[in-house]
Amino acid sequence: MTSWLDRPLLGFDTETTGTDVTTDRIITVALVYSVAPGRDGETVATWLIDPGVAIPEAAQAVHGISDAHVRAHGLPPAEALDEVAALLARALEQDVPIVAYNGSFDLQILEADLARCGLPTLRERLGREIAPVIDPLVIDRGVDRFRKGKRKLVDLMAHYGVEQDGRLHTADVDVSSTLDVLRALAARHPEIAEMPLDELFRRQGEWHRDWAENFNRFLERQGRTPDAPLAWPL
Repeated sequence: MTSWLDRPLLGFDTETTGTDVTTDRIITVALVYSVAPGRDGETVATWLIDPGVAIPEAAQAVHGISDAHVRAHGLPPAEALDEVAALLARALEQDVPIVAYNGSFDLQILEADLARCGLPTLRERLGREIAPVIDPLVIDRGVDRFRKGKRKLVDLMAHYGVEQDGRLHTADVDVSSTLDVLRALAARHPEIAEMPLDELFRRQGEWHRDWAENFNRFLERQGRTPDAPLAWPL
């Protein structure tokens, strides 16, 4: 039986003005259409967007994109995001999975930015839930729940033996690295590659809920607000 891993995948990542999906804005988007492992099997498209608001210094320190650069070279948000959403919707309609690391964040901020621009959201374009989505972070938490240590993209790259060239936090590099991690993860846990896409999507929702419930209990024990959402990806 052919695995979903042997079919095309569409990697997706954003760089933003911050981490609040309701108020922050998208600055860059990368889509990487992958038909085979390795960079020769990838087609990359990127967008630089002028968000219309100042980019905080903390965000600039992460991705290195300045206000001056986006004002000189960035596209209007509505133009760029409409193109991105159309490509994502087309892929999902063809059952090509969106692959995104911590993809819930990217999808939520995309939906908020589309609505802010007066454009149909991705969910509205599809007329259904946003699926199939594959998130290596969610899968890793599910199949190796009790492993200690951090689980940022760079940490999973080290854990699964994926090399990187030091240019993470550039959206297209992050996407290619995410695709590499997904393939390495599936090689180590072959049951993932053997699952039908709809089952893998459902299982990710369950794994995320288990993680979020446990994390919220941890926050409560620390006297902090238990604010990890239980639903995934939106």
